[in-house]
Amino acid sequence: YAKGMSTRDIEELLKQLYDIEVSPTLISAVTDAVDEEVTAWRSRPLDAVWPIVYFDGIVMHVRGANSRVSQHTVYVAIGVNLEGRKELLGLWLAESEGAKFWLSVLTDMKNRGLNDIFVACIDGLTGFADAIHTAYENTKVQLCVVHLVRAALRYVIDKDSKTVARDLKKIYNAATLAEAETSLHEFASVWDEKYPTISKSWRAKWPDIITLFDFPWPIRKAISTTNAIESVNSVIRKLTRNRKIYPNESSVLKIMYMAIREASKKWTMPIRNWKLALNHFAILFEDRLPTNQS
Repeated sequence: YAKGMSTRDIEELLKQLYDIEVSPTLISAVTDAVDEEVTAWRSRPLDAVWPIVYFDGIVMHVRGANSRVSQHTVYVAIGVNLEGRKELLGLWLAESEGAKFWLSVLTDMKNRGLNDIFVACIDGLTGFADAIHTAYENTKVQLCVVHLVRAALRYVIDKDSKTVARDLKKIYNAATLAEAETSLHEFASVWDEKYPTISKSWRAKWPDIITLFDFPWPIRKAISTTNAIESVNSVIRKLTRNRKIYPNESSVLKIMYMAIREASKKWTMPIRNWKLALNHFAILFEDRLPTNQS
């Protein structure tokens, strides 16, 4: 079940291998044993300080009490701790989003002991930047580069996608803010006639894109190239692709928890060149690091 098989797949497999009749309802009841573990995990204490936290959402289809199927989004928070290791901090399920919901997510994390985030990477979620500034007023907000590029490529035909992605990379990989602004201008001069929405969108989001340039290169590298969200999303999609509709909200959280548990088995090493990034974090955030880490 945790590896991605649906209850009906398991039912057929047990019948085929062992000639045992097991209903999907019984399989669901057996896996409900995970529910207590999920509840305990979602309320566990968190470390006080996290240098980087990524936030993202994955859309699921859930059947409600009236049998109506609606879209819900499971929001995940993945942190990089002071040792440079990734950890899933929490899962939250919502039918709609907004500043009020985001503030509840951040309040939950605060109540569990997370007092400070140096950099929060988000996907331009409505009201989220404001909620972060309210809950963690000293946190820098950075729009996720992976999502920015993916959103831009939605407008691009296949034969142009590699070239557009390469030209966008010149912007966020620029050495300085001035160089990034020049690269954005050059991008617009080349592509605006064909894809005018891309540069317009990047200019509109520019204040939350250029947070990167507040930091030296080792921190920028840690923020933009760990692909923490992407690695988690790929595991979740793999383990949930056989499940089109979930019977209820608790089943979504249960599956997501098991998928993340599978993914985290590989999170044994710090992200690449973390010590270099940590040295710069120690200088820039000296007064906010735990004393045993400074």
